[in-house]
Amino acid sequence: MDYKVEISACIVLYNEPIEELQKTIDSFLNIPLSKKLFLVDNSPKQNKNNFDHVDIEYLFNAKNIGFANANNQVIRKINGYSKYHLILNPDVVFSSEVISKLISELKKDINLAMIAPRAIYLDGSHQYTARKYPSFFDLIIRRIPFFSKRKKEQEYQFQDLSKPFYPDFIHGCFMLFNTKDFIKLKGFDERYFLYMEDVDICKKIDELEKKKLYYPLVKVKHVKREGSSKKIKLLFYHFSSAIKYFLKWGF
Repeated sequence: MDYKVEISACIVLYNEPIEELQKTIDSFLNIPLSKKLFLVDNSPKQNKNNFDHVDIEYLFNAKNIGFANANNQVIRKINGYSKYHLILNPDVVFSSEVISKLISELKKDINLAMIAPRAIYLDGSHQYTARKYPSFFDLIIRRIPFFSKRKKEQEYQFQDLSKPFYPDFIHGCFMLFNTKDFIKLKGFDERYFLYMEDVDICKKIDELEKKKLYYPLVKVKHVKREGSSKKIKLLFYHFSSAIKYFLKWGF
């Protein structure tokens, strides 16, 4: 099949700091492959003038329709258009060779639907983005120090995280899909406004009898704001999504 571009990507925006966002955009535009970047803006005010580039398509919603819904707006656009599709947070930066190396791994296994690199904080410390599927109990105790061993088990901290492996799920800040698999999955479940979409889509990959690969031999930098621990409204979204997730998949 002839694709228009090798890779497409989607970044969902909501009042993003332009200077930080531009670093993420530049990371993608510097990839030495044919590409298209979709910026789906859930902000109340339009920022189209900041994104005038031949490889960028800007979509403005004029309201916050949520992360899942916004990402799914590009499904029809990428179907048959790109070979690979990247879900990308607006606070992630990476070097130009990262994508090529991940694509090389995807090509090795037709049963591999999605791949993600190691993520680090800006200071170089490790982010535990590969995780086991949570129980309802895990989400409740996650921020309680007494259960630190349980948290480490959930984050695979007792195994060698310098080697690739197939975790239950991977944090959604950087997820590279075979586009055809993303289409089969019908993108993210739009019942989630914010949070748990990444866990849910990994469950759906399981249902396709396909795999997700954590590939730490390449890395990206991720600011990771952890908003749900700082703002009551975001904490509510997280709790609401968790309830929807467990009602769907079981407690």
